[in-house]
Amino acid sequence: MTVQDAIKQAPDEPFSFTDENVAEARRLIAKYPEGRQQSAVMGLLYLAQKQNNGWLSQPALEHVAAFLGMPVIRVLEVATFYTMYNLKPMGRHHVQVCTNLSCWLRGSDEIMDACREALGVEIGGTTNDGTFTLSEVECLCACVNAPIVQIDDDFYEDLSPDSIRTILAELRARRTPKTGPQIARTSSEPIGGLTTLTTTGTGPGGRAGRGEA
Repeated sequence: MTVQDAIKQAPDEPFSFTDENVAEARRLIAKYPEGRQQSAVMGLLYLAQKQNNGWLSQPALEHVAAFLGMPVIRVLEVATFYTMYNLKPMGRHHVQVCTNLSCWLRGSDEIMDACREALGVEIGGTTNDGTFTLSEVECLCACVNAPIVQIDDDFYEDLSPDSIRTILAELRARRTPKTGPQIARTSSEPIGGLTTLTTTGTGPGGRAGRGEA
């Protein structure tokens, strides 16, 4: 199914897990003790959403409910509580701009403006070609690397308006942009480099820690 087909998909189009996702669903369910299998509902909703081009239709919700033997309304309660689940068709790439405190202090308003301009849509909108859907989200849990945008399953950090425009252009061209920090930073280390834990071999795992000379 193409992105355009997914966006036009009728809400009652049938849904069932692929053989691969049936196996994955059973693996997730097996993590829980007997009688608690319905606790796997979040994992199964995520599987269904990925298979269904980024959103959960009514048939997808009903399939998850039947798979777990639970009422559809309970599945819907979970799907409507967590913002990670989408209840309407989405673009091929879901652009989620964090505007919580740390990101706001570091310029998330400018990042959102750059996304609006580059994509030509407002928050909640999907581009005409079905490539991008733009959303505003709360904390993405990487505050030290603010401002942050999550696109699909990847995080892009230490952003500027120019760097997010470049990332979006790369995705539109079906290339793979660099994930993580977009500046000269490794992971979540201080921008100026490490100031502690700069040596190795002196702790419990080092020679001195084993009582060796």
